[in-house]
Amino acid sequence: MSSALSSAEPKQVWKHFEAIAAIPRPSKKEDAARNYVLAQAKRLGLEAVQDKVGNVVVRKPARPGRENAPMALLQGHLDMVCEKNEGTAFNFDTDGIKLVRDGDWLKADGTTLGSDNGVGVAAALAVMESEDIAHGPLEFVFTIDEETGLTGAAEFPPGLLKSKYFLNLDNEEKGTICIGCSGGMNTTARRKLSRHAARGGAAGYRIKVSGLKGGHSGVDIHLGRGNANRILGSVLQRGLEIPSLEVADVKGGSAHNAIPREAWAVIAVDKAKADELKTLVAQAQAEYKSDLGAFDPDVQIAAEMVDGPKQVIDAADAKAVADLLASLHHGVIAMSPDVPGLVQNSTNLATVSMDGDSVQIITSQRSAIESSRNALARMVGTTCRMAGFEVQHGAGYPGWKPEPNSEIVKKLQSAHKEVFGNEAKLIAMHAGLECGVIGEKYPGMQMASFGPQIENPHSPNERVQISSVESFWKFLRRALEVI
Repeated sequence: MSSALSSAEPKQVWKHFEAIAAIPRPSKKEDAARNYVLAQAKRLGLEAVQDKVGNVVVRKPARPGRENAPMALLQGHLDMVCEKNEGTAFNFDTDGIKLVRDGDWLKADGTTLGSDNGVGVAAALAVMESEDIAHGPLEFVFTIDEETGLTGAAEFPPGLLKSKYFLNLDNEEKGTICIGCSGGMNTTARRKLSRHAARGGAAGYRIKVSGLKGGHSGVDIHLGRGNANRILGSVLQRGLEIPSLEVADVKGGSAHNAIPREAWAVIAVDKAKADELKTLVAQAQAEYKSDLGAFDPDVQIAAEMVDGPKQVIDAADAKAVADLLASLHHGVIAMSPDVPGLVQNSTNLATVSMDGDSVQIITSQRSAIESSRNALARMVGTTCRMAGFEVQHGAGYPGWKPEPNSEIVKKLQSAHKEVFGNEAKLIAMHAGLECGVIGEKYPGMQMASFGPQIENPHSPNERVQISSVESFWKFLRRALEVI
């Protein structure tokens, strides 16, 4: 085991996590990770089934004496969000994650760690090869492509699973049991662009927004963090008031389910107006530092000189892009009237990119209530159409209604009290979980989700608390013995 994990417990979990971390596994490119799972099942002599899209189901018989227990399944996803800091030399298609230990925390060197959901997958694999857990008959479900829209779960076939209880291992708050989640939908806006030659002798600048915390667009949406795309749009709005300023390219964000940390635009401006541009950018940085305060204290807005662009987009297109980025809502729309502290409706201004003669802006809407999610998507779409963009809504995925008095919740609370002396806190998440999507195809299956303490998922600041993984493992073991 690497030096980062040499003394970490439980070793049976960390050995699999380290192996998974060494395997490149971006969404839609999980082949090597799936092969690792299949190799473990084959080594252990367990039945394994792969569906048409690449999800894997492994079955393990009950330990002697537990043959008549209800069947339970453990589920996690194989892919990870691939985010890195600008300037970090790393290829997510070929490189393994570089693990770094910082006291009781494990993180990566300038990239996402993949503890979401690598720790859950590793724990399931540890249960697969265990010989000292008195569990009943088990199924293990390893899904693909969770992070780009839960498409592996969406394509999971009905009729394949036999379990009564569904234990999702993708929760990120120790001491809690998640019993519900929101559904989601993506809304994409596109606009055709016209281009023309840039003015001769104009200076090129790259306006860059950076230093933001980012994070998960569901779990972290209520924390008041800055959105790099909105900030960039506001800066461009003011910049376009400089008569000679023209926009050549805009890019920001990297995933529909991540709050964008960085965004930039390449512009051309008369050299005589360079100082005016720099003053504008410095003023914008001061304003956003004041506005965001402790929510995002390290925000930076800079204008760095680059080669002057050969082509720029027409003024009307540049204004439409800047206005829409600055005007689209980002953040919490409504809090739950039933669950204190739970976000009910939100939207994330996720990505913006230009490709040739078009610009694309992707947003994501979340709600535990389908009608509210759809209404929010229509609101965002209407704003985009008013700005002259074409709009397309994705199919979306369902939420999961909390059932706090279900058998599985009672059994898990009993196990938690045995292990820790107290019951877990019951929560619902403002994020999509695969149990909501798969569970819809298996009416009557009782579901719950739990895991270790993971902070800042979907960003290079992602980290997992090592001691919480040991607690998570103890709870999982006991839970399997009592259900």
